[in-house]
Amino acid sequence: MTARIGVVTFPGSLDDRDAARAVGLAGAAPIPLWHAEADLYGVDAVILPGGFSYGDYLRAGAIARFSAVMESIIRAAGDGLPVLGICNGFQVLCEAHLLPGALTRNQHLHFRNRDQGLRIESTTTAWTRDFTPRQEVVIPVKNGEGCYMADERTLDELEGEGRIVARYVRGNPNGSLHDIAAITNAAGNVVGIMPHPEHAVEVLTGPSIDGLGIFTSVLAHLGARV
Repeated sequence: MTARIGVVTFPGSLDDRDAARAVGLAGAAPIPLWHAEADLYGVDAVILPGGFSYGDYLRAGAIARFSAVMESIIRAAGDGLPVLGICNGFQVLCEAHLLPGALTRNQHLHFRNRDQGLRIESTTTAWTRDFTPRQEVVIPVKNGEGCYMADERTLDELEGEGRIVARYVRGNPNGSLHDIAAITNAAGNVVGIMPHPEHAVEVLTGPSIDGLGIFTSVLAHLGARV
């Protein structure tokens, strides 16, 4: 059966359709999920897309965290549902305490938009198993609040437990501590990534197709779990 991947739309979401297209290109069926509805419609995984949910009022992701759909996602993630947060979605996951730390204003205080080198550090998560350890990829980054911050104890835990999923290489675009571009929870089913893999899935429009592996990985994970 074709895997069904939910893509959430919040007020202010920008990249939900791009994420849905990437899901389709990977071979799954994208299922639209609305922020105000708690029903997840039995999806096999969920993506929180990039954008500016609720206009980034208070803090990026702070209001989206209390939406009806997030209450359901938080419960389902605890039961093992694969969840991917991209850019603003990463911010929402941190606000929801599904991932530790916070995404703050870029250290240089400028919006950064460029093709960015990344090194994949963990291939054991639900969203990275199709990569090889330390594989370098190029995926666009576009954010104003992408600086990953956490206290030293949290950073030590992420390092020690192998929960840093990807790091920036050939330049850190936002000042993130430890060059962190993506992290995972202890179970490996929840991943937050600041760059945009959905913008690197087609040769015509992206700098590479390196981002497609994120979306095929979860299909491999779901297949292995059946």
